[in-house]
Amino acid sequence: FFILLQLSLKKGIVFQRPRSGTVSHFLYQTKIEFNILSNRIKIKEGKKSMDKVVNPMELIKNIYCVGRNYRAHAKELNNPVPTSPFLFSKPTHSVVEANGQVVSLPGDRGSVHYETELVLRIGKPYEKGITVDEIVDGLAIGLDLTLRDVQDVLKEKRYPWLLAKGFPNSAILTKFIDFPGEEICKNTNFSLLINGSQVQEGNIQSLIFDFQTLIDFCAEHFGLGEGDIIFTGTPEGVGPLANGDELTLIWGEEVLGNSKINLK
Repeated sequence: FFILLQLSLKKGIVFQRPRSGTVSHFLYQTKIEFNILSNRIKIKEGKKSMDKVVNPMELIKNIYCVGRNYRAHAKELNNPVPTSPFLFSKPTHSVVEANGQVVSLPGDRGSVHYETELVLRIGKPYEKGITVDEIVDGLAIGLDLTLRDVQDVLKEKRYPWLLAKGFPNSAILTKFIDFPGEEICKNTNFSLLINGSQVQEGNIQSLIFDFQTLIDFCAEHFGLGEGDIIFTGTPEGVGPLANGDELTLIWGEEVLGNSKINLK
């Protein structure tokens, strides 16, 4: 299975890579090798060579987020349950990887709430009739962080949520793993621990709108292609973060990422 990567190298090279192993590409007298396991690119041009490590987070294009996709979460915030997918977006500047580092967040704009979600990575251009297992190539756990007090004001004024949802580091993501298939996702829980205690746990069997519905909806209304990601919604249990909180994001029994919060 191949997905297309567009890399911002000086040559503007575009090539394909497999999900595992190494692929070589020749452009005139230049040999390019990409190893997906290490995200490392080696470029050889004559006697010259250059290594470049690619951060998969830098390859993210559009970030679609689904609101109120778990009934219990909609009810806990006194929101109506939607009858069709309810979406908003985040800028790519909001992305930060949960790889053990300290994540700085605004501490002077009211409470910052966590919302734990499964995140799908799209691996190829959308075509009508394509299935979830055909188009999705990666899975991560994400935190859709929200300035809740700011959002409440925006909702009262019927304004868009960008100020509450799109600030830097508001989209914390674990590493992406190979998408295991929708059926395995239905049998695997995801969870968030704060300082060692579980505060949220979810399973996609409780989704109001399933993966296929979300993918078709995004494609129809916004377009969908490789590099796009979809935050699929959060279960109940959202709440405020505190300075110094240590976050652990778990898929089944596997820790996919962790970080520490710095409210400044």
